[in-house]
Amino acid sequence: MRGVRGVLVDIDGVLTVSWRALPGAVEALRVLRDRGLGVVLVTNTTSRTRASVAAALAGAGFAVDADDILTAPAATAAYLAGTRCALLNSGDIEEDLAGITLVDEDGEDGEDDSDAPDVVLVGGAGPEFSYAAVNRAFSHLRRGARLVALHRNLTWRTDAGLQLDAGAYIAGLEAAAGTKAEVTGKPSAAFFRAALDRLGVDAAEAVMVGDDVESDVLGAQRLGITGVLVRTGKFQPDTLDRASGTPDHVVDSFADVPALLGLTP
Repeated sequence: MRGVRGVLVDIDGVLTVSWRALPGAVEALRVLRDRGLGVVLVTNTTSRTRASVAAALAGAGFAVDADDILTAPAATAAYLAGTRCALLNSGDIEEDLAGITLVDEDGEDGEDDSDAPDVVLVGGAGPEFSYAAVNRAFSHLRRGARLVALHRNLTWRTDAGLQLDAGAYIAGLEAAAGTKAEVTGKPSAAFFRAALDRLGVDAAEAVMVGDDVESDVLGAQRLGITGVLVRTGKFQPDTLDRASGTPDHVVDSFADVPALLGLTP
């Protein structure tokens, strides 16, 4: 594959599962960098800040720091700067939401309009997605708040298998409140453009490697980025069969990417 100057790499399911390196991933990332390719790690992870993600990856053997990582929360902070947001998320990401005012939710639904949030911001699902919390978000939407989603992934993979993610809740909020979520993480074009800008390359000079055929691969391909789907993480053959398009390339794992790009260790 000729003309590639930059590689966008998903983290969860591609480099790691439950923050443990997948076979060959550490070496493959080293090869890409040693051969002069720009690399940015792009993730919809919403349970950790960029610094925390970098620390977890370093602990798994990857030579990365926070500047190598673009998260959905970091991209969202620029998109929603100056707004008041009610955050529904599993994990502490406040550090990456600079410029956003987070409304202190006390469980009461009786605030007046001056205290109401401008935005209901939904991140990754977890125990925080109780009936009371989701219903409170619904109440904000009924009052006119915008619905913004860091992503709308239906599932994510841990070492315990596939787990339900926020996309299922977002679909319910959309239907119940008669609204449509604005997505700021993958597969939004703005997110991929931010990654290209960080690398300083054009879409035609970039490759996106991911385990989610829709959010990672086809989302990137719609912008003109070459898409590479790996058969690790959340990959399922039936999901590929039902996909809205065809990946440019499908490989067994991230360890196969250097060879796909014509690179040798």
